[in-house]
Amino acid sequence: MKLLLLTLAALLLLSQLTPGSTLKCWNLHGKCRQKCFKKERVYIYGTNNKMCCVKPKYQLKNLPWKVP
Repeated sequence: MKLLLLTLAALLLLSQLTPGSTLKCWNLHGKCRQKCFKKERVYIYGTNNKMCCVKPKYQLKNLPWKVP
């Protein structure tokens, strides 16, 4: 019985320590985070008021005929 309670307590603690998955955004190519990495760019904000961080390979390309 003590082993069962110890096992349940350990599983409860492990479930609290493991991080949950981040929300996907930008057509499932970005992730909602508090801070983005160096090369990531923010395009929109997610529904949870976090930034949608998009990796460089999924970022929009600057078109030469469009003036920023």
